[in-house]
Amino acid sequence: MESALCTLLSALVVLLCSSPECKGEDTVSQPAGDVLLTQGETVEIECNYETSYTAYLFWYKQKGRGAPEYMMKLIGGTIVKSPEFDKDRFHAELKKISVSVKIQDVDVTDSAVYYCALRPTVTANPQSLNKKL
Repeated sequence: MESALCTLLSALVVLLCSSPECKGEDTVSQPAGDVLLTQGETVEIECNYETSYTAYLFWYKQKGRGAPEYMMKLIGGTIVKSPEFDKDRFHAELKKISVSVKIQDVDVTDSAVYYCALRPTVTANPQSLNKKL
């Protein structure tokens, strides 16, 4: 009887801890596919996320085979934009399970792949990354 109860409790713990909140897993997903626009139109790109911690979300723009370029970060209700994207054309909104970036008056120079990321990908002290040798 005691063995059966322990097995049942173990199974219950496994079931309860299979959710992302219990494991501490973060997930991010973006819809696949291309968006075709005419110059001057507005586009909104959405990203869904799940985290059990405070949401730190980032947007990046990648042209061709170049490196992704930091656009902005959203933490709580605060948006911090890179100087290049600190224009009225670029807006972002953080919701409970999604984050979107809106680009108004699109131009050919906006053609790129846009990525969202959850949490910083560099966890070391930023000062040590820029150390002069």
